[in-house]
Amino acid sequence: MTQTLESLSALRDAVLIAPRQSDRRLVALAGAPGSGKSTLAHHLAEALDRAGSPSQVVPMDGFHLDNRLLEPQGLLDRKGAPETFDAKGLCRLVAALGGQSPVYYPLFDRTRDIAIAGAGVLQDDCDTVIVEGNYLLFDAPEWRALSQYWDVSVRLDVPLHVLRSRLVDRWLNEGLDKSDAIARAEGNDLKNAQRIDANRLPCDLLYANVGQDE
Repeated sequence: MTQTLESLSALRDAVLIAPRQSDRRLVALAGAPGSGKSTLAHHLAEALDRAGSPSQVVPMDGFHLDNRLLEPQGLLDRKGAPETFDAKGLCRLVAALGGQSPVYYPLFDRTRDIAIAGAGVLQDDCDTVIVEGNYLLFDAPEWRALSQYWDVSVRLDVPLHVLRSRLVDRWLNEGLDKSDAIARAEGNDLKNAQRIDANRLPCDLLYANVGQDE
């Protein structure tokens, strides 16, 4: 049964009492584009650190397929959709996060719009790994396999109108004018958000604090 939480402290406590399958605790933090996954993931990692569980955030964005692969398939404008990621590669990484050391993982450079292999490493003393991304609880082939590895699965619950506002602001901050920012948000990001909502796997915890408190 899914539990709804509204504070970071409650989320921290729920993670800390969760049983683990392997040496490291694996937490999935999933949500739509603009839901605040990255912000919450880092706040949660800091809270777990303070509670005595050294934690690291591993973003799934490092598994974006390169533009040179997306363009011939006509998928460049849909970058960020499920089919524009290496889901099998992500699954192999998640399978390794529980106990192997060191574990290297790719990171995404937004400025250059490319994934960089081996740019991140899991520290030996890491006790909890927070994997954050859009499709960690996505009910579709290749993505479903991730669920077997999570000790705790968390979904962010953010209304669509809030997502739209945040996403338009994001593109405005990237230098787009208002009409282009709206087009990017509505033509890609919100379509992905709707797919996530329509194809969601069950989660352990639903985090409903839109404001992302600390």
